[in-house]
Amino acid sequence: MSPRSSPSSSSIEELYAQAAQEAKAGSRSFSFATRFVPPDLARAAHAVYWYCAYTRDLARKAASPASGQADLDQWASMVMSGLRGKLTRHPVLEVFLDTVERCVIPHECALELIEGARMDLTHPRYESFSQLSGNCRRTGGMVSLMLTHVVGFRDPALDYMADLGIAVELTSQLRDLGEHLAQGRIPIPLEEIRAFDYTEAEFERHVRNQAFENLMRYHTSRVHGYYQKALPALALLDSRGRFAVKVAFDLYWQTLRRIETSGFDVFRRRPAVPAMERYWITARSMAGPMTRSLWRSRGA
Repeated sequence: MSPRSSPSSSSIEELYAQAAQEAKAGSRSFSFATRFVPPDLARAAHAVYWYCAYTRDLARKAASPASGQADLDQWASMVMSGLRGKLTRHPVLEVFLDTVERCVIPHECALELIEGARMDLTHPRYESFSQLSGNCRRTGGMVSLMLTHVVGFRDPALDYMADLGIAVELTSQLRDLGEHLAQGRIPIPLEEIRAFDYTEAEFERHVRNQAFENLMRYHTSRVHGYYQKALPALALLDSRGRFAVKVAFDLYWQTLRRIETSGFDVFRRRPAVPAMERYWITARSMAGPMTRSLWRSRGA
């Protein structure tokens, strides 16, 4: 994949529609959650998704680290020019810049994401969790912060939403572990793999033994902690978008639980929340505010 693109003849509305299709094809959970916000917020969220997915794919789908770095260099130059107000005809960037302006998204979030994508190329493995979480903050964390600006918030929501971005990124890494291994990446800290008497070679051979289960339980317990730390964010988001964030929050947390209940069977299959369960989670999320409203109306 290369950031080069022929000039776009599409209108901005057509580009937003294309962004929605990209979100639908790329993430069922994300696309599902955006059904529960007003149209203007949904289309802005889709534009952010398209930018983030496109940027990370420049690293993930690169033919080689060198070509990936070259593509990211060119993309970073285009993004910075666009953020400075220079005309761009790249469809992904065109619709994203429109959203940046409308939602007042900080420019550094977009640029930090590119640096996170560079880390995906240069660091297929991380020695410590502090290094891994640094990558997660630059990738999933930046996605979360940009979407927080789309939704609207009051302080200190950004601190909590950064933790949610890390939680979602770590969950996605576990869900897609088989794909990461096929690409030569191990998204578990190497020092922890050794500490649990597991090995990189066993990871590559998809060995599921007691050491692997112990390692996974330790890692998922930490991810649960990030979800817990992020919970206060929900009350600090604007009401127009809060419910959709709650739905996404619950869907990704449930994905983590499914990974655990599968016995960490993440090599052969990609744990996902089925459609009926997604609707059940949504109904449960909706029931909380409705129940509280009912109790208030009865003077409880």
